[in-house]
Amino acid sequence: MLNADRGPSTVAKLSAEPAGAHQELLRLRDYLASQIIGQHDLVEKLLIALLADGHLLVEGPPGLAKTRAIKALAHAIQADFQRVQFTPDLLPADLTGSDIFRPEDRSFQFQRGPLFHNLILADEVNRAPAKVQAALLEAMAERQITVGRASYALPPLFLVMATQNPLEQEGTYPLPEAQLDRFMLHTRVDYPDRATTLSIMKLARREAITQRELPSPERRLTQETIFAGRRAILGLTLSDPVAEYIAALVHATQQPHPFSDKLGKWLRCGASPRAAIAIERGARSLAWLEGRDYVSPEDVQRIAPDALRHRLMLEYAAQAGGISSDACIEELLSKVAAP
Repeated sequence: MLNADRGPSTVAKLSAEPAGAHQELLRLRDYLASQIIGQHDLVEKLLIALLADGHLLVEGPPGLAKTRAIKALAHAIQADFQRVQFTPDLLPADLTGSDIFRPEDRSFQFQRGPLFHNLILADEVNRAPAKVQAALLEAMAERQITVGRASYALPPLFLVMATQNPLEQEGTYPLPEAQLDRFMLHTRVDYPDRATTLSIMKLARREAITQRELPSPERRLTQETIFAGRRAILGLTLSDPVAEYIAALVHATQQPHPFSDKLGKWLRCGASPRAAIAIERGARSLAWLEGRDYVSPEDVQRIAPDALRHRLMLEYAAQAGGISSDACIEELLSKVAAP
């Protein structure tokens, strides 16, 4: 193996970050896992997006704790939270804010909209028209809001978690590729098993008795702790072979024929370099959360599906044949040699 001669890494080394960032983030993970039962992958990807300074698109049927997950995260850190229900009649100003006329001095004053919060839940994001999606696109990509001739910076801690319901497509506006590319990860959630459903029922009963939806964590994380974690993941060792493996995966989506005839027939358009950055940052975050000071090929393989799923455009014939982006990624990982 690539890192077989490195020897074991210790969590203590990683915990030397300011304010014990590693231990604090593990405590946050445990808290979220206790409140979001049966959705380990959602919790993990939410933490990775937070650490990697990215945004998360979550797709799944109603009732699977998507809203609860981002609310629990906001409950556990020192940050403000805003939920926006996307509907066909939503206007860009409903997100960004607008200039309000003040008759007393005949001037305009900018009134900030919900995007000026740290954590944003864009619920059913594909139900809003293109103009609203464009306003969200600028906020996610440029970390600023432009109204009229003025631009306003968003807070340093800014994370958008958007949700989509795959079961009902009537009255929806498919997200354009440019906006999909701004999401670092696209995670899918599914129904829990019977035992997990029983655990969820018990949790709901306890909350009904105490009349508290979310119990308070031991202590809320500061934003500086999150920024310390972000600095820490950038200091992890990423060897040249692993970096080249990430680049090869992304390049294979753009030029698939040398790697696989199937991919050559299935893919119409591959992933951009932004996908390589998302895979690298996600793999770094995953390794750091697991207490390692280096990134392994396995980290890359674990994060690649969520980083590539929404960035691959399939040929119409492939779609008609029932081929999914997940099938393309499975073929990709099997054909591109890992170090």
